[in-house]
Parts: sequence; structure tokens; C-alpha cells
Amino acid sequence: MAEAHQAVAFQFTVTPDGVDFRLSREALKHVYLSGINSWKKRLIRIKNGILRGVYPGSPTSWLVVIMATVGSSFCNVDISLGLMCIRLLSSRHPMLYSFQTSLPKLPVPRVSATIQRYLESVRPLLDDEEYYRMELLAKEFQDKTAPRLQKYLVLKSWWASNYVSDWWEEYIYLRGRSPLMVNSNYYVMDLVLIKNTDVQAARLGNIIHAMIMYRRKLDREEIKPVMALGIVPMCSYQMERMFNTTRIPGKDTDVLQHLSDSRHVAVYHKGRFFKLWLYEGARLLKPQDLEMQFQRILDDPSPPQPGEEKLAALTAGGRVEWAQARQAFFSSGKNKAALEAIERAAFFVALDEESYSYDPEDEASLSLYGKALLHGNCYNRWFDKSFTLISFKNGQLGLNAEHAWADAPIIGHLWEFVLGTDSFHLGYTETGHCLGKPNPALAPPTRLQWDIPKQCQAVIESSYQVAKALADDVELYCFQFLPFGKGLIKKCRTSPDAFVQIALQLAHFRDRGKFCLTYEASMTRMFREGRTETVRSCTSESTAFVQAMMEGSHTKADLRDLFQKAAKKHQNMYRLAMTGAGIDRHLFCLYLVSKYLGVSSPFLAEVLSEPWRLSTSQIPQSQIRMFDPEQHPNHLGAGGGFGPVADDGYGVSYMIAGENTIFFHISSKFSSSETNAQRFGNHIRKALLDIADLFQVPKAYS
Repeated sequence: MAEAHQAVAFQFTVTPDGVDFRLSREALKHVYLSGINSWKKRLIRIKNGILRGVYPGSPTSWLVVIMATVGSSFCNVDISLGLMCIRLLSSRHPMLYSFQTSLPKLPVPRVSATIQRYLESVRPLLDDEEYYRMELLAKEFQDKTAPRLQKYLVLKSWWASNYVSDWWEEYIYLRGRSPLMVNSNYYVMDLVLIKNTDVQAARLGNIIHAMIMYRRKLDREEIKPVMALGIVPMCSYQMERMFNTTRIPGKDTDVLQHLSDSRHVAVYHKGRFFKLWLYEGARLLKPQDLEMQFQRILDDPSPPQPGEEKLAALTAGGRVEWAQARQAFFSSGKNKAALEAIERAAFFVALDEESYSYDPEDEASLSLYGKALLHGNCYNRWFDKSFTLISFKNGQLGLNAEHAWADAPIIGHLWEFVLGTDSFHLGYTETGHCLGKPNPALAPPTRLQWDIPKQCQAVIESSYQVAKALADDVELYCFQFLPFGKGLIKKCRTSPDAFVQIALQLAHFRDRGKFCLTYEASMTRMFREGRTETVRSCTSESTAFVQAMMEGSHTKADLRDLFQKAAKKHQNMYRLAMTGAGIDRHLFCLYLVSKYLGVSSPFLAEVLSEPWRLSTSQIPQSQIRMFDPEQHPNHLGAGGGFGPVADDGYGVSYMIAGENTIFFHISSKFSSSETNAQRFGNHIRKALLDIADLFQVPKAYS
């Protein structure tokens, strides 16, 4: 969702010394290391496959098949009547990683194809003189520089599992030195139209029990692989680091620390940190036991220790400052032990004293809810954890997720399972508490102990001031679009995503009076270890439609025709991005190789510094069917969002929530005189309605 921010003018250090031969060795070294890491993962997967069975059979079923086959050959009789093998081999559901080794590798596009698509994507944004200049730069790059760079990428694609993903993770995320809060981390909302309980501790009891149930299924590979269109398997490797993972700060680059297991969570409440065990011996705590433990934390009257209250602001400020403070003040003694309890936790839990939720009668409530999830008060979230579970006093929940380890659909898969389990499988008493009686003999959660000197407290305060300035500058406008959803859009004979994207182009032109480079995130998970690719949504076709709408002199038939051309173009670009023929990841990797080789490319330097003033992302509504949406239409999450991307641009996230509604999350910066999130939201509303009006489809879908 938020990687566009990091992908603009990113900086990193690759400074090999010596002659060209040594520079080439540097590039080969990084290609080699990528392959080694890929093969390590592959060997682990092979081992797990042997231990846990080979889909679609298992070791036992394969043995029976072999015995039956040998026996039938000796007896000259089909003793299975032709059914045994089929039955044994088809009786098991695919395990989570069943299809991993059969997934194709992400192909390296031809340079000429990428250059052609790039020039096509910037044509509507440049005048003739600017475009001619860019054509010359592109041609020079294609003819002189690109062939050498491309050879390294092809070599890497043969050797490594994915020629993009490890470099993307390292250079776009882990080497970023700016704060994670707002710039990189994103948020996810709870169900917003129903409430299962108002009891904060009870909701946490059910939700965290469901999360650990999910983790158990994840470890046992009992989760079904996600299938595109129900038939094409998607890569599952990102799910491996969902739990027990922390981003550890470093001076030049961060690292992801992932543990094979963790039996506790770290909890923050009223400036205090706690360690809460999830198990009693080998038994996972029941929801009612977890409720009791959280209630004990809520009832604990002890004050924070000196420096403890704002400690988590270190994870919200600059990465270099946090790395230096971690080394200076948290590398020994009780501070090291307490920090390890947080960093080695399954995930982080923040118990807020405030109450937030969505009130359809108060539109501002959704935006305030989103702001609380995005950054809180800048010191009540541990932004380094794979995710922080945020609990408000009224029982409403949300997530704040770190971006390096995985993309938003991965955390969305967990969240969908957890909310469905909470609502339809665990349940509550009439008074809103977890079912069953807790065990009062359980030892209470443990307070973490700190010894934070004055020098460290000064660093904490400095990080807090950096984070607070960043948070105060964020304007977030969230709203529910009620006139229609995908039900009406389908009647316009176009994809819902294309419909919204073209509406965003119309809205942006009305807002700013010009077009801009537009980023839409798509997935490449049909390929092994695939992550994301960019769809450049501002096309010649979409701008032609917008200009015709603005002129006001075209017939509705003409406008419909222009819209359909724009929608068809967008759908084709989305397909190209998903199938490995995108533009931006290829150019990113070519740029990276040029850095390793010490080769200067004016074309690549300009491409990689272009600002995405409109960064967009669609949130999937449903990846697993935990319930029938027609029977439970109000069981809707509102999706989530991310901070503004460019200083003078917008970040837009949207979820097409069923047949009748769409949720939007729009961010910008107060410090920019050119943007206003609420104004842009109003333009989006009008653009959606104006496009729907072209098709004269009844809007009675509420």
C-alpha cells in the first residue's frame, strides 16, 4: 500500500572501490547472495514437504498406492477398480505451501518493451518538447547502457527465486532512514457497522485467541492457499513472517528478526509495558483466561517508570537515532531484557484509554478513528513489530502494520479470519464477556522493568517531537460512499477497480487542474515470492475521457465510448502488471544494477526520482469466506489506509465493500497549500456519480 512513498528518490549506499572488474564482482556478489537465500528457503520447503506430506497425497497414501499398483500387476487385476488412486490422491485439501515449488518465476521483461510502455505512460504528462527529450534519454539508455544491466538481471532470474523481491525489501524498506510511522506503516480497521461487545478485555480475549489459532494453522500449513479466480494459486511466502517478527533498527539498514515461535505478547497501557503469556504449559489460554489477564492490566494502578511512558516514540522517529539509542542504552542489563521481551513477542498490543468507532451519523468519526490507528499519540504503538493490535476503551479494534515483511493483503487474510472467528465461532455472554469461567490461579502479566537514564530520555523526547510534527501534519479524510457499490458498476460493463481509478483521475483534475503520475499497487503473487508491481493509472485514454468530461460538449454516447476505452486500457495494464510485464520493478532493478556497476544513467535517475502525487491502493474485501455476506451484510470492515506519499500529493486507499458501498481513505499534508483531503474526497464523490450517470443505471442499491 504505502511503498510508493519509499520508492521515490530512495537513497542507499553501494560504494565498491576499484576498477570496473571489481565493480562487476560487486554486482555478481549481490546476485550470488540472492540465489543463496533463495536456495535456503527452497531446501527448508522441501524438508517440510517430506515431513508433512506431498500434495495431493501424503507419504501414507502414496505407499498404499504403490502397494496396490504392484499387487495389481502381479494379480493382473485392477484391485482398486480404477478408483483407489484417485480417491487417495484427491482426499486431501492443498496445504498452504503446496503450490510453492510449482509457481513460475517472475520473468524479466525485454528492455525495449519496458521502455515503450514507460514512454506511453508519461506521454499524457509531458508536452511535446519534454516528451522528445525523454524519448532521447530512453533511446540512449536502451541502446548503450541497458544491454549490460539486463544481463545481470537475467542471470539473477535464473539463479534466484525472484529477481525483484529481495532487493525491493532491502532498498525500498529496510534501508529507508525516515520514520516508519505515517511514511511506511499502514492501518486496518475493525468491523464498523456492528459491535459484538463493549468490554475491552473481553474483545481482546476472543481476538487474540483467534489470532493464535490462526498462527497454529499457519505453522501446520492448514490454511488453504489463496487462489486467483478460484483456480490460479498465489504465492504464500509472505505469510511466514506474520508473527514473531520485528524490524530491528540499524545505522545504515534495518534487519527483520523472525523467530520460529513466541509464547507471549507485549502489552502497552497507560505508559507501562507488560509481558503476557499466551500459554499455560502446552495449553493455549482460552478467551476467558485472556480476558482476565487483560483486565488485570487495565486494573493495575502502578505508574510508569521514569522514561517508560514515551519509550515507543523511539520506533516512531528516525531510524538512525533509534539504532544509536538501542546500542547505547538497551544492549545490557534490565533494559536489554525488557526490550527483548517486546521484540521477541508474537505481536504488540496497545490498550488505549480513548474510544473510537464509526458513527454513520457523524462522518468525522471515521477519520478520527483512522488517525488513531495510523499514528496514535506517537508513543503508544510499537511501529517495529510486524503488527500492533490496537484496542480502544469501547472494544473497537484496529491494526497498525509494518510494511517490510509483507503487503496489505497478507495481514488482511489474518484479520478476516480473526473477525469471522470472533463473530461466528467464539461469541460472548449477554453481558459482553467471553464464554466460560477463567482460571484465577494463573500468574498475572509481568511488568517490564526499565532503567532509562536522562540522556536516553532526551533522545526519546527528541524522537517524540519528530514523530508528533509528522503526525500533526497528516490530514486524513475517511468516508463511506453510499449511493452505490460494485452492483451498479458491474451494470456499466466494466471492472469496479477501473471504474474507481478513472473516477480518481477525473477528481484529481477537478481538484488540481492537471494530471499527475499515478501509482496503483497490484500483486505479482502468481509468481514465486512475488510482491507488488505498479499500475500507472494516468493513461492517454483516461486523460482523453477526463478532458471530454471537462469540456461538457460531448454526448453521453461519446463519453461512454471514451470511458470504455479508458477502462479497457486500465484493465489491460493491470493484467500486464500481474503477469510480470510491468514497468517499474524492472526499471528499479536496472537502476540498482547500475549502482552496483558504478554506471551513470540520466534516464534511470530521472525515472526513479519522479514523484507519485497520486498514490492509490485497493483493499480486498474478502479472501476467505468466513460467512455469507448476503446473510450478514453489515459485517463489513472499512478497509484501511496509509499516510500521504508526496508532500504535495494524495494517498488514496479504497475498499469496494460489497454490492452497495465503497469506503475511501484519503491522506494529504496540512503543510501543502495545494492539497486538501476533504476537498479531494468531495471531488471523488461527484466523479463517481457523474460517471454512473453516463450509463443511466438506477442507483437504488442501498
